[in-house]
Amino acid sequence: MKKSAIIGLITIAISIGILFSLNANTDTYSNFKEASASEKEEHVMGYWDKSQGTYYDAVKDANHFSFHMKDEKGEIREVIYSGTKPQDFEKSEKLVLIGKMDKDKFYASKILMKCPSKYNDNLVEINKDGKVDEVGKYGEKKI
Repeated sequence: MKKSAIIGLITIAISIGILFSLNANTDTYSNFKEASASEKEEHVMGYWDKSQGTYYDAVKDANHFSFHMKDEKGEIREVIYSGTKPQDFEKSEKLVLIGKMDKDKFYASKILMKCPSKYNDNLVEINKDGKVDEVGKYGEKKI
């Protein structure tokens, strides 16, 4: 085989490897137990525990919202979000929280809500300023 053909095959193999590594989704969902062992921000998926309600007093502190969430393993933790209460929070089916555990509480920097819809599978991202952005399945912003 010619030297140029070998170099070409190696270049193609490296290019394919790079493309696969770029397309791989490196973000994985964790649970509260894994988040408490981690020092970095984690994505925790779960459901709002409706039996414990929510706490939000716009007069006292408009940037404090807390509730309890059950993760995929069934563990329930208090979640504290330093932002306004998301619009239609009570209607959300599933939540993805991005944040860190501190002792037994989860401090969320972002809340992604899966809104109930018959026709699409969109998430809604609530920013700290109260603005709502529609995001894709893995948290990428939609334009």
